Amino acid sequence: MRALAAAKMQPVGAQPPLPPVVEVLSADKVFANGTRALAPIDLTVGPGEFVSLIGPSGCGKSTLLKLISNLIEPSDGKLQWWRGDFARVGLVGRRLAFVFQEPTLMPWARVARNVRLPLQFARMPRAEQEVRVADALAQVDLSEAAGSYPRQLSGGMKMRVSIARALVTDPDLLLMDEPFGALDEFTRNRLDEDLSRLAHLRGLTTVFVTHSIYEAVFLSTRIVVMAANPGRVFATFEVDAPFPRDESFRDSDRFALLCRELSAMLTEASFASRKGMA
Repeated sequence: MRALAAAKMQPVGAQPPLPPVVEVLSADKVFANGTRALAPIDLTVGPGEFVSLIGPSGCGKSTLLKLISNLIEPSDGKLQWWRGDFARVGLVGRRLAFVFQEPTLMPWARVARNVRLPLQFARMPRAEQEVRVADALAQVDLSEAAGSYPRQLSGGMKMRVSIARALVTDPDLLLMDEPFGALDEFTRNRLDEDLSRLAHLRGLTTVFVTHSIYEAVFLSTRIVVMAANPGRVFATFEVDAPFPRDESFRDSDRFALLCRELSAMLTEASFASRKGMA
């Protein structure tokens, strides 16, 4: 009766909920040398979510991200993207982009050419390439650096180029493997603010690997806390705060409280990881 009542209360003409962007369905990973990197994991990422993966070293954060990107395959279980297999990824509304830990720029090519690279692979008409590259560089505040070489850029600027190269493909799902970990705190905070703004404005679904409690709380709608030995989901942590976020959120009592709660959860996950080794 309750289910029937709930169904009757839906407004006439209401749109059905959008399908998940990513579903990890009891997927695990055992490498060829016998190392069990991930126990069976179940994880669903919905449209527009910003999900961060955090946990002690060796808990399989990057391995899980590589499964989601289809860079590696699960040993058992399966993954779905938009309720289908990976063959349909790349179609309109189902595009994926990956930002690695290092910018991986071509040192001999200027910034604009580095950003253009995926469009050249896609054989997009040159005129459209130019428009997209200019738009992507504007979104990361690098329009004036279009003619520069990577050696002329700071670490933070290089990472902005890497992000622009991901955005130029107009992705719906953005995967990021600890992209700001090597940067100083000031630059990292600024890039976090820029990323929060971009993800919100573009409606991006994002899965983000980090070791930073503060970064995870600042960026995320939901944080997946992982434990090791083997890698597994230990807990999930909701961050109920409006977007986009800026320095005022970072300075708030709410932010401080969320960071303390996440820190305590990570301590428990680390203890569980040590027990797993016993």
